[in-house]
Amino acid sequence: MLGCISRNHAIVKGEPMPCTTLLVGKRASYDGSTIVARNEDSEAGQFNPKCLRVIEPADQPRHYRSVLSHLELDLPSDPMRYTSLPDASTARGVWGEAGINTCDVSMSATETLTTNERVLGADPLVELTCATGTPGEDSSQPERAGGLGEEDLLTVVLPYIHSAREGVARLGALLEEYGTYESNGIAFSDVDEVWWLETVGGHHWIARRVPDDCYVTAPNQLGIDSFDLTDALGEATDHLCSPDLVEFVEKNHLDLGLGDPRVDGHRILDARAAFGSASDADHVYNTPRAWAMQRFLNPHAEPWDVPDQGLDPDSDDIPWCRVPERKVTIEDVRYTLALHYQGTPYDPFGRGGDEVTRHLLRPIGINRNGQLSVAQIRPDAPDACRSVQWVAYGCNVFNALVPLYANVDRAPAYLAVTPPTPTTTSHYWANRIIAALASPHFHDCEAHVERYQQRVGSQGHAILNRTDAHVAEAGLAYADAPETLAGANDEAAHMLEAETNDLLAHVLYESSCDMGNAFSRSDM
Repeated sequence: MLGCISRNHAIVKGEPMPCTTLLVGKRASYDGSTIVARNEDSEAGQFNPKCLRVIEPADQPRHYRSVLSHLELDLPSDPMRYTSLPDASTARGVWGEAGINTCDVSMSATETLTTNERVLGADPLVELTCATGTPGEDSSQPERAGGLGEEDLLTVVLPYIHSAREGVARLGALLEEYGTYESNGIAFSDVDEVWWLETVGGHHWIARRVPDDCYVTAPNQLGIDSFDLTDALGEATDHLCSPDLVEFVEKNHLDLGLGDPRVDGHRILDARAAFGSASDADHVYNTPRAWAMQRFLNPHAEPWDVPDQGLDPDSDDIPWCRVPERKVTIEDVRYTLALHYQGTPYDPFGRGGDEVTRHLLRPIGINRNGQLSVAQIRPDAPDACRSVQWVAYGCNVFNALVPLYANVDRAPAYLAVTPPTPTTTSHYWANRIIAALASPHFHDCEAHVERYQQRVGSQGHAILNRTDAHVAEAGLAYADAPETLAGANDEAAHMLEAETNDLLAHVLYESSCDMGNAFSRSDM
């Protein structure tokens, strides 16, 4: 258990976790699925090894204590089984990050967000306060636990929810009761809906349903723009929020809109202006990622590459959601969450621009990517195998997504076992090694990486197609399918290991040929 002083290079209130999220409504996806995708990136100066777990009800705690904030709470006695992508080491907590439970509900937690001083002054974050003085003396103060954070959220919410909307409600209630020590965005999905919740200060929150025909981009910045307060506090069709949000906004003068805020009798709040930020740091670290994602998914919507004639990388007006120009595929999701500003002067691997522009903006596919989870809840698949969690480890520029069924009771060792020291028998470490070797020799290795991504993706789809057909033909019920689906996951993991080792061989050869001590004359 960590004490109340420090953990590594960060104080116990936790450090921002840079991530990027893409959400896709069911009418915007290629097959009618809801899709929730997010990169988990480690903080600067650290690389957190990741692994895949299946958490059985017997392994779920009934009493939970947060490592970072020391918060303690009792959990319900009837948890469901769920998948999780925790840190390989639990020394700093679980950090479950993303998973799917047995009700085919997914959760992704979290996208660290920015907010503003007015919000934090009105509803301060709930941070751990260390004990001071000598116990028993009048001047002493006992330790005061902090609130919930990214370390905790998946563990205390996902095993207990039966729909995406119920996930919002449970998390909202926990935030109101215990608070949080950081600003975060959290995604929930089921077969019909995708919801996005953003924390507002220590105890307040807003949530909006992703329109079925839209996608949403979230790059470490509070992003919900238009928010219907009347709906949220009335019928709650597409909006939900803290019950006292209107009073909170009015008391603290957070509504920055001009004129009448009512549209067709509904009070509409510019939530981004009220609760968000638009700092100089946002303009190089956050907003450019939303710009890059929407530039790829809607290439003709704006004059993206013409300064001052459309939306620029530092624009504060990039919409929270858009209707894509064509339906979004899993391959689009992977490419979007690996973007490094290809085709622009900002590409760190590009030959355009200059040394300043190529390193000016924070890419989505960054060296500190730890894992990418894509939760796909498929309406046309048999109930027993409806949910698929596509997983990739390491830097997304050089990795590949592999599909894994969620209705299983075990995870393949190649993805589940991540030792503390590097080894090619672990997928996390193999991908880290590949990325480190390939990055300095990007153009020599690029074709090998592209072939790897295509081979893993195509074989992954083939495994899904064969297994779906078998489950349907055999009429397997949900409770009878886990062993069959775990076998399919094993097949996918074996394929992934073989393809990853092949890529490693090619990348090692290319990088070895380009070593600084190379010499063209041979002794042979």
